[in-house]
Amino acid sequence: MDLSLDLPLIWAFIIAFAVLAYVVLDGFDLGIGILFPLLQRHENRDTAMNTVAPFWDGNETWLVMGGGGLFAVFPLAYAVVMPALYAPIIAMLLALIFRGVSFEFRFRTVRWRGVWDAAFFIGSLFAAFCQGIALGTIVQGIEIENRAYAGGWWDWLTPFSIMTGIAVVIGYALLGATWLVVRTEGPLNRLAARYARIAGIGTLAAIGVVSIWMPFLQDTFYARWFTFPQIAFVAPIPILLALAALSLFRGLNDPVSTYRPFLSALGLFVLSYIGIGISFYPNILPPELTIWDAAAPDASLSFVLVGAIVLVPMILAYTAYSYWIFRGKVIEGEGYHQHHH
Repeated sequence: MDLSLDLPLIWAFIIAFAVLAYVVLDGFDLGIGILFPLLQRHENRDTAMNTVAPFWDGNETWLVMGGGGLFAVFPLAYAVVMPALYAPIIAMLLALIFRGVSFEFRFRTVRWRGVWDAAFFIGSLFAAFCQGIALGTIVQGIEIENRAYAGGWWDWLTPFSIMTGIAVVIGYALLGATWLVVRTEGPLNRLAARYARIAGIGTLAAIGVVSIWMPFLQDTFYARWFTFPQIAFVAPIPILLALAALSLFRGLNDPVSTYRPFLSALGLFVLSYIGIGISFYPNILPPELTIWDAAAPDASLSFVLVGAIVLVPMILAYTAYSYWIFRGKVIEGEGYHQHHH
């Protein structure tokens, strides 16, 4: 009995989903770190911290799943992408460590609070920037010869990757600001809405610049975006992006709708991500490494798939449950770090 499942393609979707889940979930708490210096009062910072305190370490499990999954399922892609991105990935991990440490220490000290605030900000900023650089490097194309990375040490540092780094920082700030709109009240809520507007305009501008730049980086992108009939797949995306943007600004102008700006911002991210996915397909690493070339043997893929089918819904369920438990507004002076004082 032949179950002719296209396992590499199924796995490409699972890993793409894990990475998207990471970007969306860790995006808003990195975004809060990026906004940290702008929050004016340290009470505001405490409140902002408490809005993500129950979630932030759970959000990062998706990074492990994306990276570990890539290693298990697309070993060739992993082997090529790691040496291409060593510097930004190590920098990102160090930044995430810094940020995690400052998260805990900030609540235990008054004298050093400023130092940990700075560490939280710098860690968040760097982690986001490095993720953007990693994205830009993959988009601009990785040199491969004889199934190995053939580029230099500094290939990841180009004007385009710096641009995508900045784009991700602004986008995460938007997610962080809209998350604060959902989870806070009073002056902090309005402040967050103001930053969300600025970050929203910045995010749209960045999406525009990257979208205009991308087709000129690789011929396949150009063909996919500007030739018929392929343009039919890409055409709905800018239209949907415009609708999401409209919804974002409308939601921000209406003090009653708390979730709408956040969901609209998530929409911008999901649509941009789908746009990149459509541009890449069938490659996992453009220009020429396809999903099927990079995949592990089918026997490995089906073995790991059984685990994924059991575990991914479980992770999704407990993540959703924790968000449900800690839903609602976070009021200044309340938070689960209370018992340390």
